[in-house]
This record gives sequence, structure tokens and C-alpha cells, in this order.
Amino acid sequence: MEIMLKITDIRNKILRFRRNSHGKVGFVPTMGYLHQGHASLIAEARKQCDLVVLSIFVNPLQFGPGEDYETYPRDSERDFRIAEEAGVDIVFMPSVEEMYPQYPLNTRVIVGGVTSKLCGASRPGHFDGVATVVSKLFHIVEPDLAFFGLKDAQQVAVIEQMVKDLNMNVQIVPCPIAREADGLAMSSRNVRLNAEEREQARILSRSLEQTDDWIHQPNMTVKELKRKIRESIQTAPLAVIDYAEFLTYPELAEVPEETRTTELPSDQRYIIALAARIGGTRLIDNRIISMEEVGKLVSDDDEIEDSSRHGDGSELELCGKHHD
Repeated sequence: MEIMLKITDIRNKILRFRRNSHGKVGFVPTMGYLHQGHASLIAEARKQCDLVVLSIFVNPLQFGPGEDYETYPRDSERDFRIAEEAGVDIVFMPSVEEMYPQYPLNTRVIVGGVTSKLCGASRPGHFDGVATVVSKLFHIVEPDLAFFGLKDAQQVAVIEQMVKDLNMNVQIVPCPIAREADGLAMSSRNVRLNAEEREQARILSRSLEQTDDWIHQPNMTVKELKRKIRESIQTAPLAVIDYAEFLTYPELAEVPEETRTTELPSDQRYIIALAARIGGTRLIDNRIISMEEVGKLVSDDDEIEDSSRHGDGSELELCGKHHD
């Protein structure tokens, strides 16, 4: 495994690879402090691609005032070990100065629509920072496929929209949420939770699991479903809810609150998206569902065809089945 710090170095390396091979370049962008969720993305990239590139960059553009940029967990030696064991060929770990020689930037990528709700509403400017850095990384690495975890499903929707709108020549591969044995979604921020916070953080995944039953209840409406989810989360004393929403996916459009869940259109996917602070740590989780027919719930645990598309107009590839 090679570790590269400079843009010119990784560009030259990939250029040499492409001159000597017709193989695919797979890319896994991260902010580091890797865990088994990242390892699962690398494993999928390894299966589908001939050269696997992992980036480690804590992007200051996507952190707002008072957020945790300075304290975001970092451990490069640990990251290198996990990356090598998972099968990464190249780690690209640029400095802020390398990525942004002139800071703040005069040019940013702004994606409308899908950024206006959920984390985009509670973290203004966050997705401008995400879209800008991912666009830069795509131009630097020029991957054939890029792998993203669906724990941040809104981020996936934003990147898909950017790729489509700007005709970027990369295929986005969304991959299932990786979870701890007790259901907690894996996150680099989980390391900050103390024992009590870690126990109470499970309420997010437990609340999502309960929606399978609630959504079938007679006369259940979207408004009532969201109320029940919020009440469930609030049973954890340390949980402070940011949002608990039910939206279409990937459009992230509002669903009329009086709509009965058993009458949801069968050709539409939906996301139940949650964000809450547990102690001082902000956590997110979600469940993406589809109604195949009236009254029958099918979650992403089953094979759901992903109808999203990437820049050249062909169908987006889904990274296996979901296990959340």
C-alpha cells in the first residue's frame, strides 16, 4: 500500500495505471478514523475494481461554527493499518493547504433541493462543503466508481444529484449501513460516547426497527408515525432530537402528513431519517423503505432496485443488500 500526500503524486500514479491497464479505479472518500463500516466499503471496492484508492481528509468546509472540526477523531497510523488489511492500494491523505492553497475558497459547489432539509437545515453550508470537496476529489482521482455508505443517505443523494447535474464521469455505489452487534450505526463519532451514552444511543436503531410494526397499524398516518418515532427516541433521557422525518428518497420531498402509510404509492422509495444528540455527540441514522404494493412493507433488507442514475445516464449500482 502506498501513502500519498500530494495531488501531483496521486494524479501521476493513476495516470500510469491507466496507461498500463484497462482496469477500473475504485474510490472510497473518508474523513479517517476508520471503522468496519469503512472496511466494508473498501471490500466492495476491492471486489469491483482493480485499483482501490482511499482518501483521508477532515474537510474544514463542511464544519460550521462551534462544530467539532478541531476535535474530530484522528489516528492516521490506525487508519493505515485498517486500510491495508482491507485491501487499499493507495491512501491519499492531503493537508488542508494541499487541498485549499487559497482559503477560504472563492469557488464552491452548491447543490440545491436535496440539501434544504434534514442535516442541510440544521447545519447551514454543510453540504456546500461536502459537494465542493467531493467534486475536487473526483477531479483529482478520476475514479470509475466511488463508494459511499448509506448511513448518511442525504449525503449520497446530494452527491448523486451533483454527479447527474454536472455530468461527472463516475458511478456512485451506495452501500448498506454497517452496524454494531446491538444495532447502533457505526460512526467515527461513536468513540466519544461514554458507557451510558453508548447504551442510550441504541434508541435510534430501536426506533427505526419499530417502524416496521407501526407502519402497518390501521389508519396510521405519516404525522402519527413521526410522532411515535419522536416519542420512542425521547424515552432515552440523554437524547435531544434534531429531526425525525419521513420523506421521499432520494428526492427528500415532503410527504403529506395525513397520508395513510398503507396508501403510500408503491413505486416510490421513502426514508425515515433521524438525528439526535446523545450527550454532546450528534448521531444520525435512517431506514430506506419501499411499498411494493398497498399495505406491504419491503425494507432495504430485501432486494430493492435502485432507480437513481449517475452522470452518463445509466442506472446506479447498489452495493449489495441492506442489513439495517
